[in-house]
Amino acid sequence: MGVLKQIFNFYINSSIHVALAVVAMTWVTLLQFDMEFNQTVLFFVFFATITGYNFVKYFGVAKFHHRSLAAWLKTIQIFSLLAFLGMSYFALKLDINSIIYLSVFGLITFLYAIPLLPMRYFRDNQKNLRQVSGLKVYLIALVWVFTTVFLPLIDRGFRINLDVVITGAQRFIFVIVLMLPFEIRDLIYDSIKLGTIPQRIGVKNTKLIGVLLLAVFFFLEYFKEGIREVDVITNVVIIGTTLFFVLFAHKNQSKYYSAFWVESLPILWLVVLLMLG
Repeated sequence: MGVLKQIFNFYINSSIHVALAVVAMTWVTLLQFDMEFNQTVLFFVFFATITGYNFVKYFGVAKFHHRSLAAWLKTIQIFSLLAFLGMSYFALKLDINSIIYLSVFGLITFLYAIPLLPMRYFRDNQKNLRQVSGLKVYLIALVWVFTTVFLPLIDRGFRINLDVVITGAQRFIFVIVLMLPFEIRDLIYDSIKLGTIPQRIGVKNTKLIGVLLLAVFFFLEYFKEGIREVDVITNVVIIGTTLFFVLFAHKNQSKYYSAFWVESLPILWLVVLLMLG
């Protein structure tokens, strides 16, 4: 049992789970727009997510404890290097327009972790985008939107029309709502100067915001030019499940409540869509 727990913890801590969630959401986009299965994009997204998330999560730790890294962190570093190589391989197979757009969001990820910006833009004596008051959740949502909505369509030369923009808006809303249980969990760890949503308006109002955002997500579907019944039904299922996790989130939630169950929601979305499709 101990070995299985270690494997599961590695699965979570090495960002494999969140990478599968991002891949699932990218696949959802392909299904929504009747695009053929794109193995290159999905593998790129998988390896890029692992590379980006591990870079952001462990850069500071590795920087200050390089000579005395714990065994698990060394393993994750090696795993991240392999993921970077995989990302580079599949990046070479992408369309040139995709690579140009990816460079912009790669820079955002870099600035999210690396202290390069002037001190006057920051509070709490930090110098990276991650520490800008109230900015974190929106940056993450923006990167997810590009990766899961625009990248797979741009790579196949799909015209960016109104339906794509609305889908992007829905995805932005959905990712923000997914982040709310994490931000509620981190209330006991985050500096008050970070200005997270629960810090600014409280847990109760944060949950209310989640409910309202999910309502907006649902009704945006009816502004699309082509409304598919399967998408409406899938939205109802995923909104209901997401609402459950938002409403029952609290500061003392279990270790895997957000890190596993909440991050599994995009995978559930894909499974439901595949079953109904």
